Amino acid sequence: MNFTRRETLALGVGAAALTVLPFRVHAAADEAIAAFTGGAEVGEGGIELTAPEIAENGNTVPIGVSAPGAVAITVLATGNPTPGVVTFNFGAGAASQAASTRIRLAGTQDVVAIAKMADGSFVQAASTIKVTIGGCGG
Repeated sequence: MNFTRRETLALGVGAAALTVLPFRVHAAADEAIAAFTGGAEVGEGGIELTAPEIAENGNTVPIGVSAPGAVAITVLATGNPTPGVVTFNFGAGAASQAASTRIRLAGTQDVVAIAKMADGSFVQAASTIKVTIGGCGG
């Protein structure tokens, strides 16, 4: 197979773009985490993320989060073009600090839940969800 100079250049630019794209996606997730936590250290434990291991359809993936003592919980899909999915805020009169919803995933990726606790600390839980049919853009 013979390639012209233009075709070779186009292939090279395309390959370079594909290698940089995953870094930009994870950078967006890191920025969203930093915006929610204000750059504070994030610990483990104290939050539970319930999600399926395999989702047959990325358009409607059921998840649940629970963090007793939390004032806010944010959920991020690290592989989505826009990683921020939802933020739940709990007031003083909240009966429990738990919520469930359905989210849209672009493909197989990590879903991260971060809770801001009443004492100002942050905890996180993560789950990898394998998507067989893509949701947003897939």
